[in-house]
Amino acid sequence: MNKEKNRNLFSGSIGFVLAAAGSAVGLGNIWRFPYLAAKDGGGLFLVIYLILALTFGFTLLTTEIAIGRKTKQSPLTAYSKLKKKSGFIGVFACLVPIIILPYYCVIGGWVVKYFIAFLTGEGADTISDGYFSGYISQETEPFIMLIIFLAIVSVIVFRGVNKGIESFSKVIMPILLILVIGIAIFSVTITHTDDNGVMRTGLEGLKVCLVPEVQDLTMKKLFTVILDAMGQLFFSLSVAMGIMIAYGSYVKDEDNLVKSINQIEIFDTAVAFLAGIMIIPAVYVFMGREGMAASGPGLMFVSLPKVFMTMGSMGQIIGCLFFAMVLFAALTSAVSIMEAIVASLMDQFNLTRGQATAIETLIALIGGTVVCLGYNKWYFDITLPNGLHAQILDIMDYISNNALMPIVAISTCILVGWIIKPKTIIDEVEKSGCKMGRKKLYVVMIRYIAPLLLILLFLKSLGILTVI
Repeated sequence: MNKEKNRNLFSGSIGFVLAAAGSAVGLGNIWRFPYLAAKDGGGLFLVIYLILALTFGFTLLTTEIAIGRKTKQSPLTAYSKLKKKSGFIGVFACLVPIIILPYYCVIGGWVVKYFIAFLTGEGADTISDGYFSGYISQETEPFIMLIIFLAIVSVIVFRGVNKGIESFSKVIMPILLILVIGIAIFSVTITHTDDNGVMRTGLEGLKVCLVPEVQDLTMKKLFTVILDAMGQLFFSLSVAMGIMIAYGSYVKDEDNLVKSINQIEIFDTAVAFLAGIMIIPAVYVFMGREGMAASGPGLMFVSLPKVFMTMGSMGQIIGCLFFAMVLFAALTSAVSIMEAIVASLMDQFNLTRGQATAIETLIALIGGTVVCLGYNKWYFDITLPNGLHAQILDIMDYISNNALMPIVAISTCILVGWIIKPKTIIDEVEKSGCKMGRKKLYVVMIRYIAPLLLILLFLKSLGILTVI
């Protein structure tokens, strides 16, 4: 009990919302959301994503934040406090960020490299053939950039909830939002005429983003869009990673959870939407519809630098601002990932924050080094169950995102929906006197719809469900 009383808390709901939104606004929103929106019918994907965010996403987000505040524990120990025999869920929930952080910091190092390149006026070098693959296959520089990125994250987490995470989020999130809005506005206003004399405008690209393509819609395609949107919500809302449980444990009992959760949903959806407006029109203008087929590192580090350099003198500035924005987004997410692990180590083993941060930094550094070596000395290529080719980074990503996260989410739904009952979460949410407006929806989602959708997503990621 004494330990719970001494637990660090966010100073207020604003700090919590910005920190949680910072976790949600990461690389997944920037390099995965625009690709899925372009692939899955533009506005059709957006409509389904919004519906799922207000139902499926709301359910998982509410559950994890409420579990954190109710137990005042991190993910590793929170589940066993709810129900003794459910401690295995906490183990899986803690394994997810442990696996993700090393490769996330490696990618963060890549962002640092590109930000420095555009900042120093060398953005034109990044569009040369083989620049990205040549860089990540180097043995020294990616490792140095990994250390720089990881060091920044470690210092923020070491400083604690108030002086570190909350203070950082209050400064970085407004800047990040301004950059996203500014680049999105610029993206919509640009025009370009290609070598064949075809002129494309940012507004035409915006239509690709917003107008639903339903003329050839089939049930198979609709299911595909639903599962793509649901998979994206894991990245967007940082659920099934233990993050929201850790952050929820720092929320004061008197804070209005309903209001905070609504604000996190709005912030995350708005930034994901703006990421689509920021990237899709620009790629469409300079590379056409075929250019929008890229996602992940290919979009971020190959396609977009080419777009920036096609913009002329403005390209260097826009590229610098873009990678600054991506760096901020990557840092806020990485901080939340590390915090979930550090909080777990502190609660389980009674370590100080400094000890827990040092241990996790070392683990992430070792894991990140292995990921870096996976592109040179330890390079290999295998095919995953979902059919994608993979190296070490991709394998870690597959295990954490396609296997463990659905298991955590499904287990959480069963635990809350059928064992401890939804009323446990609802009572926690309403503890401060606020009313949970989507109460009936929450009960139906946590018991029936969310587990069913999660099982379908899990089967698809394992390559078992191939009919959709």
